[in-house]
Amino acid sequence: MTLLIVGGSGLLGTELVRKAVAAGHPTAATYATRPGGIPGVAWHRLDLRDPGSAAAVVAELSPRVIINASSGGADWAVTAEGPIRLAIAAAKAGSRMIQVSSDAVFSGKTCVHYDEHCRPDPITPYGAAKAAAETLLLVHSDAVVARTSLIIGDGQSGHERTVHELATGTREGVLFTDDFRCPVHVSDLAAALLELAWGETTGIHHLGGSQAISRHELGVLIARRDGLDASRLPTGLRADSAPPGPLDVRLDSRTTQLKLRSTLRGVHQFLAPTA
Repeated sequence: MTLLIVGGSGLLGTELVRKAVAAGHPTAATYATRPGGIPGVAWHRLDLRDPGSAAAVVAELSPRVIINASSGGADWAVTAEGPIRLAIAAAKAGSRMIQVSSDAVFSGKTCVHYDEHCRPDPITPYGAAKAAAETLLLVHSDAVVARTSLIIGDGQSGHERTVHELATGTREGVLFTDDFRCPVHVSDLAAALLELAWGETTGIHHLGGSQAISRHELGVLIARRDGLDASRLPTGLRADSAPPGPLDVRLDSRTTQLKLRSTLRGVHQFLAPTA
């Protein structure tokens, strides 16, 4: 078996599976609750909280490459300990490991533009869990840590659903005007991850979109693309919210982009109005 995608039924995992199968790579994928619907894939249930689950799946498949695209939020057992279990299993099987991490490992306090040399300083439980996983993964000489930002799809991401619910009044909340990120399209991110998977580079790579934008500005672009009234999107300040979160975290992905054939587009390119 060539490629194992952990978290294959999620937004990013589904796109990774789709692209890998289309490229002709023998592919297996894992799921936590139910398998995805892409044919030609061997699906395996995996509970990253179970110490023996990762070892058993990796030992059975002996994949050449593992991409961990799972999303456990602030659940320490999934987001911090799960990747460590995968890395140990990968080392025993001789598999290359690609860990998808997050810009949440940064506080936004020490600088604005974060390149691959910036040290993590998380201020949220989710960011701390991601940073902890990175620390162990980077001990392995063949591992890649790929940090990304807000992942946007063609209507399927959580960010897009939130915008729809806020614009239609079915959800309470605000979109921050002082919280800046570098959103990336799921298709661009998946293509870049697969390039890294089959390449020879190791260490930390940044895979954010090429433009920084506030969460409110992002919401306006999503609303306009989807024909919603952007003026109905409520605004607020992250600085006034609780619990606190990073304010201005702009992933500088230029160094990684030079290594890739795939283009990490800016948000104004992939969120242009459809009509």
